Amino acid sequence: MLFQRPRHSTIRHFPIWLFAAALPMVTLADTNDSSVLVAQLAEDENVEDVVRSEPRRSPGEDGDASDDEQEPSAPATDQQTQTVNTVVVPVTRKIAPNIDLKEVAPLPEPEPEPETLPGAELSAEELQVVQDTAQGETSAPEDEADAPVEPLPAESFTLLGKEVLPGTSTRLAWSPQIQIAGLSQITPVLVVNGVNAGPTLCLTGAVHGDELNGIEIIRRTMYDLNPEKLSGRVIGVPIVNLTGFQQGSRYLPDRRDLNRFFPGRKDGNLADRVAYSLFENVIRHCDMLVDIHTGSLKRTNLPQLRADMNNPDVAEFTRGFDRMAVVHSSGSPGMLRTAAVQAGIRAVTMEAGESLRIQEHQIEAGVNSLNSLLEKHGMISRMFVWGDPEPVYYDSTWVRAEHGGILFSEINLGANVSEGEVLGYVADPITNEQHPIRSTSNGRIIGMAVDQVVMAGFAAYHIGTEAEVPGE
Repeated sequence: MLFQRPRHSTIRHFPIWLFAAALPMVTLADTNDSSVLVAQLAEDENVEDVVRSEPRRSPGEDGDASDDEQEPSAPATDQQTQTVNTVVVPVTRKIAPNIDLKEVAPLPEPEPEPETLPGAELSAEELQVVQDTAQGETSAPEDEADAPVEPLPAESFTLLGKEVLPGTSTRLAWSPQIQIAGLSQITPVLVVNGVNAGPTLCLTGAVHGDELNGIEIIRRTMYDLNPEKLSGRVIGVPIVNLTGFQQGSRYLPDRRDLNRFFPGRKDGNLADRVAYSLFENVIRHCDMLVDIHTGSLKRTNLPQLRADMNNPDVAEFTRGFDRMAVVHSSGSPGMLRTAAVQAGIRAVTMEAGESLRIQEHQIEAGVNSLNSLLEKHGMISRMFVWGDPEPVYYDSTWVRAEHGGILFSEINLGANVSEGEVLGYVADPITNEQHPIRSTSNGRIIGMAVDQVVMAGFAAYHIGTEAEVPGE
């Protein structure tokens, strides 16, 4: 029996109906993100970080709000402890291989993320500690004063699904799970767990994929560590933004700036998910964090730290970096160091050089300062010779070009300048008119643009000023 063929197939209407239903959501998402994208692409992060930075406060001006933010999280309740205590889960240990990081070796395969019951990620030793705590068998705080002088032996710790034993170094794999499953790529994570107990230092590079100096700084620092002579742990992620690195791009594939989305959201956009995965799986294991960057948009930076000097813990942390100038910057929302500090992790941003270049002098300065930091915190013991201390710039300003044309600089990075001094000039290639750019204050050139074509309003020179702080 024959039936009449329909003139219009319903299957052909399905994609149109689906597109029509999803159109309001797409429009809403674009509306929400458009303002953010314009803000990110319109100006250089280093410029905005300074312009919007909260001014340096005197010690007596610290408010209650900052104290509340730094309070540690409340301990688990008895009911929560008892819940973990009653769970009996067989512990499967996945030991990370002990390798020499200097040797060439294939990358490890990423570990799947199995769904585990609460308490399953705890080792047998950690479960015993929880049980002792629930039964009130922990030692009194007074016992800490009687700690032996000899260094305490280190313990194993779990990172990215692998247990790293004391006195070993290894390569692990982190994947934010944002790509097509069959084409997914892993990001190498270098780990050195010393034989003695100590703090955990994390190093991150290439959060912006075109910033190369930080990659080499981390490589040299990590490969020079001997786990047999290390107290504590060092975790290095040389290339956070792997897709941007492969494309020579500052941004993620969706043109978002990853350093504006930390600590991220599990169910957010692509940048949210990458930030959330890194922060939850790696950063929360850190006691200290150094996020390494360079200048952007054809700008170069004197080796320096960006730190919130209003935070006493962060201010003290900056004292461990040898021959490294410090620029006060409260940080912008979504930056990795800002999110880390809010999570109770001492964190700074290290700036060194310019993007898309490997600069030996800048790399050596970065490696030297990280070695001094390790020595300062007792993680390594070396014959380290400290240089003259660099100043702390509590105030800094950007000098902008007033005319468009070709920028030619007459001063060098790191030079001391006086108010009114000519820093460079902008030449009109058609009319031959030249417009000088003068310093607006006394200080030091801590960042500057390379010679290039500029438009009016372009931030050309970053001047740091050693301002006096009331009460200091």
